[in-house]
Amino acid sequence: MHLYARALSIAFLFAASIRIAHASDSAAELPTPAGNRAEHVVRLGDVSPTNGELKNPDANPAVKASNHGGKSPAARQDDKAKIETIVVTGKKATDTDARRDSTAAKMVFGREELDRHGDTSLGDVLKRLPGITVGGTPGRGGEIRMRGLGNGYTLILLNGEPAPRGFSLDSLAPEQVERIEVMRAPVAEHSARAIAGTINIVLREDFVKKLSDVRPTLAWENGHFQPSISMQHNDTSGNLSYGINANVYQRDQGNESTTLTTVSNRATGAPTLRQIETTHSDTTGEGVHLSARLNWKLEGGDNLFVQPFLMHSVSTNHGDSHLAQTLGAAPPPYADASWQTQSNNTMLRVMGNWRHKLDSASRLELRANGGIASNTSDTARKEFDATGTQIHDNWNSIGIRDSSLSAAGKYSRFLGDGHSLSAGLELEGGRRDESARTIQDGVPQLAQYGDSVQARTTRWAGYAQDEWEISPLWSMYAGLRWEALKTHSQWLSGTADNSASVLSPLFHSVWKFSEESKDQARLGITRSFKSPTLAQLVPRPTLASGYPAGGPNTPTNPDSAGNPNLEPELAWGLDLAFEHYLDNGGLFSVSAFQRNIDKLIRNVTSLQSVDWSPVPRWVSTPQNIGKAVTRGIELEAKFRLSELFAEAPPLDVRANLSRFWSSVESVPGPNNRLDQQPKSTANVGLDYRFRSVPLTVGGNMNWTPSYTVQQTETQTYDQGLKRVYDVYGLWRFNPDLQLRLSASNLLQADYLTATGFTTSTELHQEQSIARTFANYSARLEVHF
Repeated sequence: MHLYARALSIAFLFAASIRIAHASDSAAELPTPAGNRAEHVVRLGDVSPTNGELKNPDANPAVKASNHGGKSPAARQDDKAKIETIVVTGKKATDTDARRDSTAAKMVFGREELDRHGDTSLGDVLKRLPGITVGGTPGRGGEIRMRGLGNGYTLILLNGEPAPRGFSLDSLAPEQVERIEVMRAPVAEHSARAIAGTINIVLREDFVKKLSDVRPTLAWENGHFQPSISMQHNDTSGNLSYGINANVYQRDQGNESTTLTTVSNRATGAPTLRQIETTHSDTTGEGVHLSARLNWKLEGGDNLFVQPFLMHSVSTNHGDSHLAQTLGAAPPPYADASWQTQSNNTMLRVMGNWRHKLDSASRLELRANGGIASNTSDTARKEFDATGTQIHDNWNSIGIRDSSLSAAGKYSRFLGDGHSLSAGLELEGGRRDESARTIQDGVPQLAQYGDSVQARTTRWAGYAQDEWEISPLWSMYAGLRWEALKTHSQWLSGTADNSASVLSPLFHSVWKFSEESKDQARLGITRSFKSPTLAQLVPRPTLASGYPAGGPNTPTNPDSAGNPNLEPELAWGLDLAFEHYLDNGGLFSVSAFQRNIDKLIRNVTSLQSVDWSPVPRWVSTPQNIGKAVTRGIELEAKFRLSELFAEAPPLDVRANLSRFWSSVESVPGPNNRLDQQPKSTANVGLDYRFRSVPLTVGGNMNWTPSYTVQQTETQTYDQGLKRVYDVYGLWRFNPDLQLRLSASNLLQADYLTATGFTTSTELHQEQSIARTFANYSARLEVHF
């Protein structure tokens, strides 16, 4: 019997078993205590293959005994010998089940992982997941990278749709998320703009039962309190089921850093400049996240989903810096500075989905998404000389407004025997209005370019995919996706256009060694790409902070300008994996990957004669520089110690280790790696559940070693060792009330980064050390 027929038979039997009253003694011998999983006994052949009901109630001895007064003990004993029985048990699919059953390599992390450490930022959750690194200072968020690759190599989805421009995962509270899906290679129904992989953030959607919960949290960092509260309510009303989520938070965080800038003569090694800048700043703000999911069950089995999502935050950053120059012929640009920045960010997005059942084997799904986002930032900065006299008065204002609208359709048809085919079309349009105004001592900067840039983007896509369970041991996925992008931007003195299209064949397969085996192997061969960002395409320049257009800047503080002639990066990818699953949800996995990248984009800094300055300026511009290769090995283990040793204590273990290699063909070695890709990253986590008291404690160590990247023949980037230790404790008073205590970044290690630039005569180096802080929090979790 085919696997699909088996599953269908079991479903019919399960439906029938619910309708059967266990009146016979044979059924009575299998009691089902309240709260335990149900076990039902029926005779094979008594269930209709069309509606799951009993063909003839009197033909079933258990029902006949109930309806006709019963039988003698001897007759019942004879029936017991003749009846062939099966036991059907219901079990909810776990995150591990979803991972194991997916043909394409996909890891799923649900509410257990999201809640474990009581994190206030989704970035803190992601940093512990296999193969994922988070750039930036610990505790302050940063760019999310898979396999060490950032700058757009990782595709971020929100409910399966590309996240809007400007969206930051660090701004999203974990309480708003149902699960995280991590896909190591692209599939056709999602964009192939995923050379490193895809992270899909699924917002809360659990309607399994009526539920309300409240989670007040009080966090403390370096003497500053940061309260927050999240609320959730699920319910049903007729054909409508709905969930409402809200999160309100307040932030109060300090930042401290020291930057050392040196210049030395290449021929003699003698230093010619030495500056030390110390900076202190504080950021205060508050925000709210609101989301809802409405699900209507319509006639004919149709479903309509609507999910609005709102994020709003305001913040104020004020700080000061002191610049001391101990060596140098020219005076420093300033001695002391103070500033204040006001920011306001709002994003509203509405996602709709209609699923229509055409017939018993086919379905049509239509999706529509629309959103607007507004980000404004105003900075006033004053600079003083060593005598305290004000020498500069700077004002900078940035306003960005994004709007987007997309529509998509997907047709799916089940062909039988575990074989399904689907195809879809997508269309998305977006508009960005960006204003940027900088005034230096009353004089507008870059006036010839105007204050605003408008840009329009259009994306078309079409795809087809075939998923086939060829046998109980072998599943295959084949897909083909075509995607085209067009960008048009304009400003006061010019316009720029860019268009590109990519055809991506995609293949995935999984092989199980036997029907009883817990081992399986995976293969993926994919074509993916990385498109240039809008900022990389628009040639309107942005001035280096602290260096007005009237004078020179430095190679470690260059101006930046886009390049409208950029082409997308293209990559062929190979993914291999072996997975071993344990009985109670544990697993061991080893995977390997390689990406061959063509038309690599990298920022190149050079000294240029420009129309915005009377003297040459250092300018960083993105360019396609050629080919690159990256490869790696990823190890993962997740298990309960009792799965390996019967008498082991109740300890859960989570560990992952990733090792990466890369090389850029046009850049000389030995450190000609892809930009900001570490050599490795690792996590080790433990959870211990006390048997005598309702207490669980645990912790995690996140480790990224130091590394150096030779970005171009003249540019280098260094990052220091990064270690983050987190611990937590969870006390369950009862199933509806628990207290979670957490501490993150306990080591409080300084975060070091450095850049270097070599000219024909000089070596420029800039090293920055940022102080980090431990964060402590207490969260009460109440369920109603």
